[in-house]
Amino acid sequence: MQLFKLVALLPFIAPLALAASSKDCAYKTKEEVHAPHGWIKHSKPSPDHKVSLRIGLPQPNFGILEQHLYEVSDPDHERYGQHLSKEEVEELVAPHQESLDSVGEWLSAFGFKEEDVTRSPAKDWVSITVPVSLAEKMLDTTYHVWKHVGSGESLVRTTNYRLPSNLHEHVDVVQPTTSFGRFQPFKSTVVPFDEEPEPLVNSLVEAESFGSDVTVDPSCNSTITISCLQQLYNAVGYVASNNTKNSIGITGYLEQFANIQDLQTFYAEQRPDAVNSTFKFFSIDGGLNNQTLSEAGVEANLDVQFAFGLSHPIPAIFYSTGGRPPFNPDQTTPTNTNEPYQAWLDFVLTQKNPPLVVSTSYGEPEQTGKVTKFWADKSTEALFSVPESYARRVCASIAQLGARGVSVIFSSGDGGVGDGNPNPATQQCITNDGRNVTRFLPTFPASCPFATSVGGTEHIDPEVAVSRFFSGGGFSDYQQFLRPAYQQAATRKFLSTLPDGLYKDLYNPAGRGFPDVSAQGDRYRIWYQNRPILIGGTSASSPAFAGLVALLNDARFKAKKGPLGFLNPLLYSKGASTFNDVTGGRNPGCGTLGFNATEGWDPVTGLGTPNFGKLKDIVTSRFAL
Repeated sequence: MQLFKLVALLPFIAPLALAASSKDCAYKTKEEVHAPHGWIKHSKPSPDHKVSLRIGLPQPNFGILEQHLYEVSDPDHERYGQHLSKEEVEELVAPHQESLDSVGEWLSAFGFKEEDVTRSPAKDWVSITVPVSLAEKMLDTTYHVWKHVGSGESLVRTTNYRLPSNLHEHVDVVQPTTSFGRFQPFKSTVVPFDEEPEPLVNSLVEAESFGSDVTVDPSCNSTITISCLQQLYNAVGYVASNNTKNSIGITGYLEQFANIQDLQTFYAEQRPDAVNSTFKFFSIDGGLNNQTLSEAGVEANLDVQFAFGLSHPIPAIFYSTGGRPPFNPDQTTPTNTNEPYQAWLDFVLTQKNPPLVVSTSYGEPEQTGKVTKFWADKSTEALFSVPESYARRVCASIAQLGARGVSVIFSSGDGGVGDGNPNPATQQCITNDGRNVTRFLPTFPASCPFATSVGGTEHIDPEVAVSRFFSGGGFSDYQQFLRPAYQQAATRKFLSTLPDGLYKDLYNPAGRGFPDVSAQGDRYRIWYQNRPILIGGTSASSPAFAGLVALLNDARFKAKKGPLGFLNPLLYSKGASTFNDVTGGRNPGCGTLGFNATEGWDPVTGLGTPNFGKLKDIVTSRFAL
C-alpha cells in the first residue's frame, strides 16, 4: 500500500494578530473529572513550580497506521512481517498543518518561540516547560497539590482544564492535568530464606515429564533458574547468535538500575558463557546508573538477569528513565515529571533502530472512580485515574513501535482483578460516584490492545496460576479498548463458561481481555547486593517471556526473515496450539474470588505458557515471510 506524502511543515512564526485572536477566543471545557478515590486536595503549589506540559495533536491517519499494523502482524496476510520504517510511521501519525498552525498561534499568544518548544519526530506531541502560574492561565484552570492517602505521594494536578473553542478539534489531550495515575513497579516480592540458600547444583537430577517433549528438573518446583525456564519452555539446546540486527530491551523507572557486578555473579552461576558480557545503557531524563551495590534495584536486577540471561548473546539494552512521585511540591526548581513511561516512549520513538522486543514490569490501574455500564450506554461518564484520552495516546505510541517491528511486552500485575495490592483483603476497589460499590481494576498499559501482556504461573507438572500473589487480569474499561478482532473467539469462549450474572457490573465483558500469555512468576533466583535471593511477581514473567521472544527473532533472522513485531495476532491464531494450557488457579481481588484459569484462554494466565520449540517451528516455517 502506497503511503501518502507528508506535507512540508511551515516555519513556526505566527502573526501577532492571529495569535491574539486565538488567545481571546472563548474558552470551553476540554476535560473535567472528579478526583479518584484515595486522593485529597492538600494545598496550592508554588506559582514558580515547573510543569512540563505535553500537548497531543490529533493523528488523523492513525486508522491507516492501525490497518498497516494488523496486516504486517497477521500471519495469514500477504504482508506479514513487512514492517514500516521510522519515517513511514511518522508520516502516518503526523497532524494536519491546520492543527500545527492553530496550536502554534495559541503558544505564540503566550510568548513562546520555536526554541521554547520540543516536538516529537512526527510533530504529534508538543512539549513546553512552564511555571504552574502560566499553565493555569493557558488552560484557564487552577492547580492544587493532591496527596494520595495510602502512599503519601503528591501530585500537582487539576480536575478540569479549558482551551479556546477553536483549539478543541486540534488538541487531543494536555497532560499533566487530570491524570492521577501512580505509575508503579509491580511487586517484586522477595521470598524470605529461613537460612542461607545452598549453592546451585549444575548437574541435573532425575527429571519429571512435562508435556510430550519436555523434561523438567524437580528442583524447579522450589527455585526457578535459567535452566528451569529452558526446560519448562522447550528451549534447551537452542544456541542464539549475536546478530547485530537483533536486540532486547528492558525499561527501568523510579530510580531502578541494574548492577553489573550482580549480573556477572549471576552469569557465573547460571550462564557461564555470558560472563564478561554486558549491555548498552541509556539514561533518559536523568535516569540513574549508580553502580554502588547497596543502591542496586531489585526489579532492575531481576529483569536484566533473566531477560538477558535467557537471550544471551543477543545484543541487550537497559533504559533508566528518571522522574517519579513522590516529589516536594514546595520546591520551585524540580519539574513535575512523574509520568516517566511517556518519557521513555518519546525517546525510543526517536531511535532509528529500537530494540526488537522490550519488557516493562510497571503499570497502574485504569480507574479508581466513577465507572458504570458505559459499554451499553456511550453517554455515561466514566472516571479514570489515567484519563482515557491520555491512555489512548500512550497506546497509539505502542502501536507505532509494533508497526516498526517491535514486540512490546508488559507484566499483567500482581493484584488479581484488583488494584495491584497483592493482599485482596486490603485492596481498594471502590467507585467514588456516591455509590461506593466494588469495581474490578484492570491494569494499564497491560490493557492496551497493541501490547502483549504476561501473567504469572508457578509449579511444574502441572503449572498453575501463581498463588502467593495473584496474576493480574481482566477486561479493559476504556471505551476505545474494546475487544480486538484477534481475541474475539478466545474471549467469547471464556465468557460463555461463566455462570449467568457472575460479577455483573464489576467488569466490562466487551473490553480487551488480558493477559495474553503467561510464564513462571515466582521463586526466581537472582543476585542482589552480592547475595542470592528468591523473588516473585509478574515482573519476573514479563522479562522471561521477552527473552524467549528475542530467541524467536534470532531463529527468524537465521531463516532470513524479519522480526516478529506485534505478537498478538500470531499468538491467538497459528501460535495458540503451541502454548501449554494452564487450567489451575484463579486471581482473586476486590473481595471476590476473581476469575478461574480454565481450558483455553482465560483472564488469569491468557493462552498459557510458551513452548519455544513449537513456536520456533511456526515462525520459521514457509508461511512466515
